[in-house]
Amino acid sequence: MARGAELLLALIFSLALPALAAPPEAERIRDEEIAVCRDGDLATWPDGRDQTAPLRPPRFAYKSLGAPVEMGETLVTQLLQQALRAWSGCGIGGELLPWQPGIEERRDVVVVLWSEAESRGNFGLANLTQRRLALSPATFRLLRERNPKHDYRQTMQMALSHEMGHFYGLMAHSRRCIDVTSYYHDGRGDQGEQCRTRNPAGRKAFVEYRHVLPTACDIRRCRIANGIDP
Repeated sequence: MARGAELLLALIFSLALPALAAPPEAERIRDEEIAVCRDGDLATWPDGRDQTAPLRPPRFAYKSLGAPVEMGETLVTQLLQQALRAWSGCGIGGELLPWQPGIEERRDVVVVLWSEAESRGNFGLANLTQRRLALSPATFRLLRERNPKHDYRQTMQMALSHEMGHFYGLMAHSRRCIDVTSYYHDGRGDQGEQCRTRNPAGRKAFVEYRHVLPTACDIRRCRIANGIDP
């Protein structure tokens, strides 16, 4: 989800700030960026290269063992299904399978699980080789402690949608601030490069600018990566 512990903590602390109402014009621009992918919008960070999805269709199975109390199985399942519905625009399908004995050994299924070791200090982390999407119980607990009023379901939806995107073939991270596959900056501190938006000043009106589900540009990149007419 993020580039290491430094960016993760930055996100947690930003979510702990009081939420301010965004001006209507800033809301309008953000909504348009979610819904419309213009020519020239497909900018990515040089941290990967998009590829054909390793599984077509991508199949996921959720293992609830070790989940935080508030992250009930029904809730996480609903968020996974919402992410899959949103990624369906890519055109290669996607499915959430019920958990059953032995499914963890299947090579055609991505296991979504809670693991501190496998998430490595991130909200979520995709491992395409092992077919694992790991979530961090400790990180979500820290988020709740820092800002109990924040809707943690939004962060969970964003983490699932973002990491799921890697299994749809989006290996590079977007430079559009709004895309669920984005990074806000290149990890080089104040001197580094920032993500792009048509309204840089308006972005400051949002505690979290990134969308929680794939945007029109996320879907367009996915279709291109998988050889489907965008």
